[in-house]
Amino acid sequence: MSKFVPLSIGVALIAALTSNAYAAGGMVPGPNVVAPDRYVYYPGTEVLAKDEVRVIACGTGMPDARRGQAAACFLFEFGNGEKIIFDLGSGSMRNINALMIPNEYLTKIFISHLHTDHWGDLSSLWAGGWTAGRPVPLKVWGPSGMTPEMGTKYAVEHFLKAFNWDYQTRAFKISPVPGSIDVVEFDYKAVNKVVYDENGIKISSIPAIHAGDGPVSFIIEYGDLKLVFGGDTSPNKWFVEHAKNSDFVIHEAFGTPEFFAQDYGQPPQLAWRACCEFHTSGPAFGKIMSEIKPRHAVAYHSMEEALAGVRAGIRETYDGPLSMAVDNMVWNVTKENVTERMVVSPDRASAVRGPTRQPPPERGRPSPMSKFIAGGEWGPAFNAQNKMLDEHAKKYNLQDQDWRKQKPWYKPNK
Repeated sequence: MSKFVPLSIGVALIAALTSNAYAAGGMVPGPNVVAPDRYVYYPGTEVLAKDEVRVIACGTGMPDARRGQAAACFLFEFGNGEKIIFDLGSGSMRNINALMIPNEYLTKIFISHLHTDHWGDLSSLWAGGWTAGRPVPLKVWGPSGMTPEMGTKYAVEHFLKAFNWDYQTRAFKISPVPGSIDVVEFDYKAVNKVVYDENGIKISSIPAIHAGDGPVSFIIEYGDLKLVFGGDTSPNKWFVEHAKNSDFVIHEAFGTPEFFAQDYGQPPQLAWRACCEFHTSGPAFGKIMSEIKPRHAVAYHSMEEALAGVRAGIRETYDGPLSMAVDNMVWNVTKENVTERMVVSPDRASAVRGPTRQPPPERGRPSPMSKFIAGGEWGPAFNAQNKMLDEHAKKYNLQDQDWRKQKPWYKPNK
């Protein structure tokens, strides 16, 4: 039986509703012993079983990302070591970085559609992972559009054009390899077509209905498990047909029209369309889940303070296992259980190195800095750090790579 946990508004409280595992943590038998599991997940402390999947909510909120709630993003970690990011909305990289996963393992991104709250933090993963030592390019999978200019390939190509200054300067100073992005664009109209099949993980796409042509939902199959990531979608026939018999389903559930009118300040005529025409409301979410009957359902894409109303609406039409997702909620999914906890992670986590070294700078690559700008370097301040740099060079045997010797202001310490 799945363990499911409701949300107390504003605070993600784990309650003992379905299992003693969610009690106060169990008895502590002595003053200097390891305490029992306390319904939390500490990143990097657990090895997944081969047939297990861990899903982490790295963003569950709205386009206007907040300090306490980023836009849409879910990280799937598989028992075979694979890690795949589904959507990468604004602000979500802060939660991903707090998991302290080496960037060389965070290279595969599936984008459900091209609203910024579902891919706006690609820039942070791209540039941040580059400086943090990622040795390889990123790879992005995403849908086509009604025209080529509305598709994922066009979006990523022009993303790189927009960030060309960033690319050229990092490519010269670090390495050009991690700055590349490979794009796999697939037909958004294809129904249940496989778009990824590697290392025992099969991902298919189905059309979604949201704002215009292009959005999709993803069906993930791994071993005996079937998981679904809905992205953004209003109720549609493809989801109802192809998400049946799933173990774990993530689907949006938007705030009520009254919430958007009163708390979010939207005009009433927009509030009831936003919630219920091009998104999915609580009662509609519940109706979908009652039809497809997943082992565990996850509702996301609402501000935390709206979740009480969303949950009430869901329970009008659905009484099965349910999570109201907030940032840093985590689920371990096996054929026997779906276990929900909360991530406990540092606010100021630093990048963690992986086993693979980044390629060196490319020889002969032209510098993006002119002689005019380089000639403005002020030697006295640079030479003031010679003692520190000499010690660093000696410790790491860098004497033959001393960049200072090329500078006209360099005056070595005697």
